[in-house]
Amino acid sequence: MQIVQQLVERAKRTEHGFKDLESAAAEVGDKASAAEAKDLAVALLNTDSPQARGIGIFILGALAASDETALQILWEQASRDSDWRVQEFIAKAFDRYCADKGYEAALPVIMSWLADPSANVRRAVTEGLRIWTGRPYFCDHPEIAVALLSAFRNDDSEYLRKSVGNALRDISKRHPEIVMRAVEGWNLDERGTQQTHKLATRLLQVG
Repeated sequence: MQIVQQLVERAKRTEHGFKDLESAAAEVGDKASAAEAKDLAVALLNTDSPQARGIGIFILGALAASDETALQILWEQASRDSDWRVQEFIAKAFDRYCADKGYEAALPVIMSWLADPSANVRRAVTEGLRIWTGRPYFCDHPEIAVALLSAFRNDDSEYLRKSVGNALRDISKRHPEIVMRAVEGWNLDERGTQQTHKLATRLLQVG
């Protein structure tokens, strides 16, 4: 399709950041039906350009709250795309889904993605929802955000642990006591937990 090639060429001009990719996705959503937009997104996901795949991902993120198949495609892409830029786009698209759905209403899907065997899928949640306590529902329930994140303190994936540690550090700026209580029970003999603890407590006075 000509429009796919046009979007690919536009995407390739984006060397840094993602704002124009989001803009391109929004323009597709404004001009095309939901079905047409989803077809375009799938076509873009099959291109060699990570930036073009990013446009496809942002299209799907905008559709996901009202279209379960769009959310499913995002999940499949998160689990298999090896490009780090694409993983960042997926994290943002997942947050868009949660925002559109409502973070509390999205909790079952959040939990499902966090239980996925793919570290990429789990990280789409831990990274996408940052700053967690800046999001509705988690703003009022910071202890739930801390508990969900803390479960991955010794995850096999260092990539994920860094996201978790940084997310907990973010939360500690406003809720130091909640993060402090959580980390007090961690087993620092575990190397992964020790690494996450270092990141999570960077702004705290830990004895």
